[in-house]
Amino acid sequence: MSHDTAQTVYRTTPARTGKMMIIMLGICIVGGVIFFSMWDYWISETPPVVAMMAGESDHAAPVAATGQTITVDLSFIESSDFRTLAFNALPGEPDNNPTINMSVGDKVVFNVVNDGKSFHSFGVTKDAEGFGGIVPGSEVASASNPLKAGESGTAEFVAGEEGTYYYICTVPGHREQGMVGEIIIGPSQGGSSSGTAAAPTGVSHDFTLDFVESSDFRTLAFNALPGEDGHNPEIRVNSGDEVTVTSDNLGKSFHAFGVVTDPEDFNNVIWGSEIAAPTNPLKPGEGDTVTFTAGAPGTYYYICTVPGHALQGMQGNFIVE
Repeated sequence: MSHDTAQTVYRTTPARTGKMMIIMLGICIVGGVIFFSMWDYWISETPPVVAMMAGESDHAAPVAATGQTITVDLSFIESSDFRTLAFNALPGEPDNNPTINMSVGDKVVFNVVNDGKSFHSFGVTKDAEGFGGIVPGSEVASASNPLKAGESGTAEFVAGEEGTYYYICTVPGHREQGMVGEIIIGPSQGGSSSGTAAAPTGVSHDFTLDFVESSDFRTLAFNALPGEDGHNPEIRVNSGDEVTVTSDNLGKSFHAFGVVTDPEDFNNVIWGSEIAAPTNPLKPGEGDTVTFTAGAPGTYYYICTVPGHALQGMQGNFIVE
């Protein structure tokens, strides 16, 4: 007896094998292009353990703001052959990588625009080389998500200590090609304050500063409207005195309280003097009390910290002697 066994044998041709190899090679090439085109991204962040060993920190020591604000306009530019990069002007031209001079506690606002054809990003660092150590808050875009040609952004930097910082393009290699300028920070010039805070004196003061509004809501004030008795009273205390402020919202809008060095900077409340906050203000009829110690001698301001309200009249002098 004989048995015929049918068995299917799968074969391929050299042509099909060649096509498969070409497809696999194409996948490898495309993957390699994607990987290396994002090389800046892969190397843009310091590994956490390396940062920890290097002593890097995400938290800067608190700084007493002077109330001084410097505005700096910077543009990324490139030479025609893209070998030389700079801010504002190429080497040898006026305004090339301008040096910024400021004092401890000053704030600089950077308005940055990409006037080149390549990708760029911005930040401030104390490191004399490389693209790491960027001060939080000073970034505009990033190496992994940079500004394209024509795009712009804004960042802020507060001088925390004396010394030299650098503003740079944080795309790896661009600093070495010339996109770097110096920020020279000198000792505090005092701004609105001078000297250092005195030790607690044991003297206490109590003040009432209520929020009031005109009937058309265009004029805001403390205690009384302009021309009335008690309007935005001047407060005078000695450094080290304990100050207690009680504020009731007698208006129909939302309000919050704080002592600042600059009445136009409602984000810079000092000495823990906040009552409520712009994001969680006092509603009509609500009130609260805060107690704090007066700091260094100088001229300060108590304001409503809701944006725009100080400009509408809710501000008064807070003098520390």
